[in-house]
Amino acid sequence: MNKAITEGLNLMPPSFAEGLDVWSREDGTPGTDTYEGAADAALVPADADFAGCLELAKTETVQKLRHMGQTPILPGCYLRVRARVKAVSGNLPSVRIAAWAGDAGGDHVSGLTETGPSVTLTSYGKVFEVSAIIGTGLRGGVDMAWGTAPAFAHVGLDLTGPNGGVVRVDDIEVEDVTSVFLRDMMDWVDVRDYGAIGDGATDDSAAFEAADAAAGGRSVMVSAGDYWLAQHVTFENPVRFEGTVSMPADRRLTLTRNFDLPSYIDAFGDEVEAFRRAVAVLFNFSDHESLDMKGRRVELDGPIDIQAAVANKDTFSQRRVIRNGQFRADAGSAWDTEIVASQASYSTSNPTELTAVDNIASIPVGALVEGLGVGREVYVRAKNTGAGTLTLSQPLFAAAGTQTYTFRRFKYVLDFSGFALLDKFVLDDIEFLCDGEASAVMLPQEGQIFHIRDCFITKPKDRGITSVGGGCYAMHVDRCQFISNEQALRAQDRTTIAMNVNSNDAKIRDNRVVRFLHFAVMNGSGHMIANNHWFQGDTETDGLRTAGLVLTQPNVKTTITGNYIDNSFVEWTNEHDARPDFSDEYSFGGLTVTGNIFTVNDAAAWFRWFVIKPHGTGHFLHGLTLSDNCFKSLNGDVDRIDRVDTTYADLDMGMARNVNIVANTFNGVDQIVSNPVTLQVDQNTDMRNWTLNFGGYLPFGGWARNVTAIVAENQISDAGGGTVAAMPYARVEQGTNRNQVILTWPDPCRGRVNVTVRMDNPV
Repeated sequence: MNKAITEGLNLMPPSFAEGLDVWSREDGTPGTDTYEGAADAALVPADADFAGCLELAKTETVQKLRHMGQTPILPGCYLRVRARVKAVSGNLPSVRIAAWAGDAGGDHVSGLTETGPSVTLTSYGKVFEVSAIIGTGLRGGVDMAWGTAPAFAHVGLDLTGPNGGVVRVDDIEVEDVTSVFLRDMMDWVDVRDYGAIGDGATDDSAAFEAADAAAGGRSVMVSAGDYWLAQHVTFENPVRFEGTVSMPADRRLTLTRNFDLPSYIDAFGDEVEAFRRAVAVLFNFSDHESLDMKGRRVELDGPIDIQAAVANKDTFSQRRVIRNGQFRADAGSAWDTEIVASQASYSTSNPTELTAVDNIASIPVGALVEGLGVGREVYVRAKNTGAGTLTLSQPLFAAAGTQTYTFRRFKYVLDFSGFALLDKFVLDDIEFLCDGEASAVMLPQEGQIFHIRDCFITKPKDRGITSVGGGCYAMHVDRCQFISNEQALRAQDRTTIAMNVNSNDAKIRDNRVVRFLHFAVMNGSGHMIANNHWFQGDTETDGLRTAGLVLTQPNVKTTITGNYIDNSFVEWTNEHDARPDFSDEYSFGGLTVTGNIFTVNDAAAWFRWFVIKPHGTGHFLHGLTLSDNCFKSLNGDVDRIDRVDTTYADLDMGMARNVNIVANTFNGVDQIVSNPVTLQVDQNTDMRNWTLNFGGYLPFGGWARNVTAIVAENQISDAGGGTVAAMPYARVEQGTNRNQVILTWPDPCRGRVNVTVRMDNPV
């Protein structure tokens, strides 16, 4: 690069022969004394070594010679000033290139080096060359590194040393030597050319901004060094890093043209710090909706608090994405679960609050709550230390009074719980290598449509995805794989859970989940759970099996469709209800389970695939469709597919309505179930009252409440062999268990009938 060529700049001062009225004996500024007509200066038109030159007698301690014209000083440009000098007579002085730095307003820029190396003239008649390089950047070989404040220079030289000598000076030359410092292919500018120091202490923010402003589409080079940036810095051009930067925690480096994790790793020299810095920019710069990790692995020795990384906001509602990378949790104490035991009180009048909490300051937000009468996956949402209260994610079903609770705060690779609200956030194509050290993702307190897709959550220590509040509203989890850290354990010995949901409208689709205690514990309603495969078996013969999917709200308005439910069962409860007895609410209903594959192997005969567990009295079924599913047991039959867990209460079968259990297939199941169910009954002796037992066929121990069809097959014969044309009437809910129907004929008769019975009222 040569500015004299590319931009037509006139860098060269005029020759002395053109007149000494433009050569100052002071600093070169307008109005200073010149050498025009001076007694100690003369033009020499011919000299043996110089075609024409200036002869000076040294009469001052520092005798200055400065061109009064302004030599431009441009960012990224380096100028070499040189002169040839020889002593003629008298004392031998020293000579150095010198210049005066002026800003755009014509004022002196103080504090700069304005002289070059000194050369002593050691003999008469010998030509000595003196030179110095002036530039904006602090580079090796630059004698006067001025930064970007000066706009021009008055160049020249100084004579120092003893007075009384006479010297001759050839015309002073100024040339652009920028190419000496820059590479041949100059598609970039260097921050050092704009005043960056790179000593780790000087604030180089302004130099970085100046380099970016000058780049004009070219790349900015951050050459080797440690650059301290005390202010926000934004690059509008691509950036390459040979050196590294450091910044205060509340300042951001924004790379608008190469916003990706590898660039931030190059910038900060540490992948964890780089990720935090990139995330802060992701939430603060609208031109980028996603942070591409570009396949990089980030090794973590502790959790990443995403809100703390962002720092300047705790609510955000614009779509943002982190994609295409890997996190690995390295062993260390930062992943240790915080465990606090504390006494607290609970009242159903404040169903999501613990009061009079001892040692509340030690209880972290996001902790799992354990105690008598506490349902699964109840977390601390917030705390008021002054008031001694904790806000819970769900009510407690049987914890009224005072007791000691245990609080467990798991540690997560990515922890979003510091956000009060976060909408439309996406984790895409990320692998979480938890390695039994860490959990994977904790969701924000509130928010809509947190989307986790095409991710691998591998061996979480405690949890895969945790919601401590409403941040799971309309959450999407698609095409992810969850691999347990407890695969070698018996199913009943596992403690890890792949995910939980507190709010409505989750979409859980196309995931594969391997050997957790539970796949998902889900409160809320309006969920769609489709095309997943979760399996929770072990190697134990006749082993216990645990719930894969746990629904903790009775009226769920949920579909479970097309899943492969393997060595686990669906459990439907109301354990997140402070008043679990039925009152004026909806009871168990709104659930459709259709087109699923249910399988189990090596399980005990009493295993069931579908379990309802009411936690209070008076509940009933009023809206369940269980249809078109395939149930299959391997290596031993199971008794049936369904059960009511009466640990706390039973269902009121007299209230059942709109229960449709039809078109299922059964393999390795001793007793099929259906509602409605049709039995073919053969009466071989003449009886007026025919008793039909539907007990085993009716789901969940239901009652024979309605007869919807009686069809005679072939002739119904009386005692004399004649045809009975009259129809019987039916008496329902007969027998001790109310699961029998008695058909009463006008007269004793025999024959075959097909009778259809329902355990419910259909409407």
